[in-house]
Amino acid sequence: MAEKLHIALLFGGNSSEHDVSKRSALNIYQAMDKNKYDVDVFLVSKNGTVINPTDSMRVLQGEPEDGIVEAAEAALDPHNPLAPLMALTDLKDVDLFYPVIHGNLGEDGTLQSLFRLLKKPYIGAGPAASAMAFDKDLTKRILNQAGIRNTNYVLLTDQNYTSYTYDDVVKEVGTDVLFVKAAKQGSSVGIHRVTNAQEFTEGVADAFQYDYKVLVEASINQPREIEISILGNEQPRASKLGAVVVPKEDVWYDYNNKFVDASGVAFDLPVELDDDLAEEITTMALDAYKALGLVGLTRMDFLVDKNGVPYLGEPNTLPGFTNISLYPQMWEVSGLSYSQLIDEIIDYGLAEFERNNKLSYDFIALGDEKVGQKNYNAERAE
Repeated sequence: MAEKLHIALLFGGNSSEHDVSKRSALNIYQAMDKNKYDVDVFLVSKNGTVINPTDSMRVLQGEPEDGIVEAAEAALDPHNPLAPLMALTDLKDVDLFYPVIHGNLGEDGTLQSLFRLLKKPYIGAGPAASAMAFDKDLTKRILNQAGIRNTNYVLLTDQNYTSYTYDDVVKEVGTDVLFVKAAKQGSSVGIHRVTNAQEFTEGVADAFQYDYKVLVEASINQPREIEISILGNEQPRASKLGAVVVPKEDVWYDYNNKFVDASGVAFDLPVELDDDLAEEITTMALDAYKALGLVGLTRMDFLVDKNGVPYLGEPNTLPGFTNISLYPQMWEVSGLSYSQLIDEIIDYGLAEFERNNKLSYDFIALGDEKVGQKNYNAERAE
């Protein structure tokens, strides 16, 4: 039998999605074929410290986290600037990093940059693509440049937000129901549905807790939430489509529906859509995947209005793998089992690493520095 691959599975993280990551990681760890992989797990604490594999496994298996993390962090040398990463020295000959960290420092290109510095393969998009896809403003700019339909929006910053009123934004985007979102935040954290000036002011203030850029988006008339899973590198493929139907009293698919109590939510897998609409959504998703430079895996979220017009909401480059999460479920109804999906994600990570290793980086010796004549104009300088 071929030698097992040594996988480092990272979970947790310094973000509002910390506990979501723990649920995703447990499912992924349990689904990994232990005949193919030796897996070490590393918890990234809420403070951003990487915890040793022994203590991390205790947390993954459900022991209370705070005391374990406190003891592990207390044992670190506070004078060592690399102390937050020292647990990674326990790794021997790791073949691939498998981050299951959603949101800040995990999905925004930070960990991906670390893996590049360590010269090791990893799953998912690279640093630049991760950073752009995590920033809702940058994502929309790229989608607009690529001609991929998405909702109108106004960008607020901590420098200009006082110049905008609720009425100003309504006039600019064209709807009186607005969604206020922190640009770099996930899983509906820091998102507010607003319908008047007071809600607008309160929603913007809350969103600025999470980022210095805030999007205020137009709403969609009687929207249907449609999701699609993408898998692959240069030649990505799409799953069948799924739909999320929230209770009418909840209005929209918020954090509580996603991760806390989904008992009132219906998931249609696969969803029945008109063939032309399904094809349009699939094409838009694949086009966006390529335009954003994504590889490995991504879930794309869409809203379809009452007239059957789809709008791309956002990509999720490290989508959830909780029991509620649709990314793996959409692949299951497309004929790819949980363990097969993980195998493919790992294979794509290894393939992307090898592909990037083919790039050349020339280092040209400069020799002696030769500087041209400098003419100092004292009068102009004054």
